[in-house]
This record gives sequence, structure tokens and C-alpha cells, in this order.
Amino acid sequence: MNSVWTGIGLRLAATGLFAIMSLFVRMASLEAPVGQIMFWRSSVAIVPIVLYLMWRHEFPRALRTKRPWGHLKRSTFGGVSMFLSFVSLAYLPLALATALGFLAPLVVIPVAIIALRENPGWLVTGATVAGFAGVFLILWPMISTPGLDHETMIGIGAGIAFAITTAFAKTQIKALTTTEPSGTIAFYFALVCSIGGLLTIPFGWAPVSSGNLVWLIGAGLTGGLAHIAMTEALARAPVSTLSAFEYTAMIWAIALDLLVFGVLPAPVSLMGAVLIVLAAALVMFNDRLVDLAKRQLAKTAPALDAGTLSDAPPTAPAKTPAE
Repeated sequence: MNSVWTGIGLRLAATGLFAIMSLFVRMASLEAPVGQIMFWRSSVAIVPIVLYLMWRHEFPRALRTKRPWGHLKRSTFGGVSMFLSFVSLAYLPLALATALGFLAPLVVIPVAIIALRENPGWLVTGATVAGFAGVFLILWPMISTPGLDHETMIGIGAGIAFAITTAFAKTQIKALTTTEPSGTIAFYFALVCSIGGLLTIPFGWAPVSSGNLVWLIGAGLTGGLAHIAMTEALARAPVSTLSAFEYTAMIWAIALDLLVFGVLPAPVSLMGAVLIVLAAALVMFNDRLVDLAKRQLAKTAPALDAGTLSDAPPTAPAKTPAE
């Protein structure tokens, strides 16, 4: 039990670190382009990841892999996802950018229904519709006013694209974890994303001021530490137990928006963000909710049968021939 509580604490810490990383990315985006931020975020993160592997006595052994193409594929999806996430953070408040990220488990549902002819059930289908309705609510303040805010639309488009690429990246991670340690996956992800960030130099990088250097290094350190905290949490508690705490990211995002920038999303946009988070939670916990409902029905069915029998009128005894 102590191990599980430690795992929950580490999962909460990881969520907080990712939220602070998002804040640092947003602050850095005021001066630096997204490709440059991606390079610093990934290259600096290599340092805590390597120190973590050394602490576990897995360095450099953990860097050996029989699936280099698998790492390249996963890191490419993850790198594109990271880039889009940083674009979204550059143009949107933290709360809205975070909420759009929770669309990831929802975007695969329509694909599964149309392409794979799956029947996910009414609960998942309804949650998916509600999630996309949440996106509409986020968009409503822009749609309902004359003249769309171009930058905000870029941020929302990048956030939705981020959710889609994240869904594909997670499938690649799941495939890799069957043979590769999480530390190895994190190392090669950071390495490939660093190279990807470097490739954006021809598009122009900004001179790094001393103030922005703090945000760039901070983004890398908090991102690397968040991966480590997540890995250690998964080693101590079941995924099903930890997954619910992922949604505390919205609390962090709203709090940081209020404390650092002194802003909150418009009420209707905030409602949309909450709707997306609730929809994502329903999809994630669908199987558990269905099992719980089945167990409750199984418990109540015998009681209902017993009640039906007790309410039935007594049957008259059959008459014998002598009567």
C-alpha cells in the first residue's frame, strides 16, 4: 500500500512538472521560435535522463537496442506532437492548450468506428460527441465575435493536431514497451527531438537572452524530471490507479494562468475545457464503469427476483381425489 501511495505522489509530481514545463515553454515562446524551444527542451532533458539511468546502474547498457527503427518511428510521431504542442502553448492560455491535449483518447474513436467498424458502445460514443462539443465551446468566443483572432485559431488548430499525433505516438510507445525499458525510450526520444529542433536553424533562431535562457533550460529540466517521475510512478502503482491523476493537469494549468498571467479563459471556453476533460475521463474509464454497472445489476437481480416471489399470491394447495 505504501508503494501505491508513493506511486500516486510521483504521478502528481510528474503532472505538476509537465505543467511547469508548459509554463516555461510559453514564456520562452515570447522571444524564441518553436523549433529552437524544442531543441533546448529535448537536449537539456538528456542530462537528468542519463543521470537517472546511471543511478539505476543502467548506463550505458540501457542505450543498446535491437529496435532502432521503432525508436525512430516513435520519436518522429512524438517530435511532431511536441512541436504542435509548443505552437499551441505559444498562442493559447495554458488551460485551453492543456484541455485540447485531452482530446487524444477521443480522436481515435471516430476512426475506429468508420475504418475498423468497431462498436465502442453508447457511453464512449456519447463521450466522444461531448468532447468535440467542448471544442466548439472553446471556439465559441472567437466564432461569435466579428473578425476571428488569427493567432488563437492557429493555437487551437495546433492543439487539435497535437491531440491526433499524440494518439498515434502513444500506440508506438505501447509497442516499444514490450521489449524496451522506459528510460531507453525517453533517451532516444529526447535525442531525436534534439536533432529535429536543430533542423529548424535555417528557418531562423533568435538570440538567447539571459532571461530566456532560464526558461529554455527550465523547460528541459522539468520535462526530463517529469519523465523520470512518471517512470518511477509506473514502477510502484498500477496504470489503472495512476491514470485518474492525469486530469489534475487542468488544475495546474488554470492555477498557473491565474497566478502568472492573471487571466482565466472565458466562462464558455472554460466549460468546453471541462467537458473535454470529463469526456476523456469517461473514455479512459469506460471498461471499469461498465464492469461496475454489471456487478451492480448482478447484485440487484437476485433481490428483485426474491421480491417478486414474495409479492406473489400464495398458491392454493392442490386438492386430493379424496377431497
